[in-house]
Order: sequence, then C-alpha cells, then structure tokens
Amino acid sequence: MSYDNDNIFAKILRGEIPSEMVYQDADTFAFMDIMPRAEGHVLVIPKSPARNMLDASPEQLAACLATVQKVSQAMLKAFGAAGITLQQFNEAAGGQEVFHLHYHVLPRHEGIRLNPPGVMGDQDLIKASADKIRTALQA
Repeated sequence: MSYDNDNIFAKILRGEIPSEMVYQDADTFAFMDIMPRAEGHVLVIPKSPARNMLDASPEQLAACLATVQKVSQAMLKAFGAAGITLQQFNEAAGGQEVFHLHYHVLPRHEGIRLNPPGVMGDQDLIKASADKIRTALQA
C-alpha cells in the first residue's frame, strides 16, 4: 500500500483543514481529536509522510514517541490524570481508519470509561482542553 497525500492528516499538516494544535516541533504535530474518547484526547503525527508504523522510518517513530511522552506528561498535569492510554493502529485489519501514522494519547482517570468511538465532540470543550494542555506544556 502506498501513502495517500490527500488523507485528512496530510491536509491538516498543509493547513487545508483546521485543527486545534497543542504542540509541534520540526518533526511532529500534536492536535486535538475532534471525536474524543476522553477529555483531552490528542493525536500525534509525523510531519513527513508515513502510512503507519509498518513503513515509518526509525527516526519518525522516535520523534513521534518523544512527542507522545511530552504531551502525556502535560496531560497528567493539565487534567490531574492518573495515567494515559496510548493507541496506535496499523492497516484496516488492525483498526486504522486514517492512513497517516498517528498515535492516540488519552488522559485517564480511575473508574472513568472511554467515550464511544465516532462521536463528534463539543468544540468549545475541545478548545478548552487544548488550552489546558498548552498551558501545562509551557510550565
């Protein structure tokens, strides 16, 4: 399978589709999921093309995981979370829906279940969550 330059995350990276960015560096981009499974659900992607971890370079994987760690630590502070859930899917059979490498980072609290998948989130709450994460990243 080849990389599709018209996937939604490639369009976000090009600025063709808006997103609520929480962090970026030279190699990665982290933004809010518009269908959050938990308050503060963030997606971390490489800025360079990679369909998923099966075809990504070791450098892309390392850069993404460094950003995942940074964002996760900020989430713990921002939401008083007890932990995080990290999800990453590869190919349709593995549950992947957008074919650009991405990591789902979800702050978690004891006894609180994840929201159902595929439900559009409240954009005001998503923006407020992004503000909390950005503030924690700056601290």
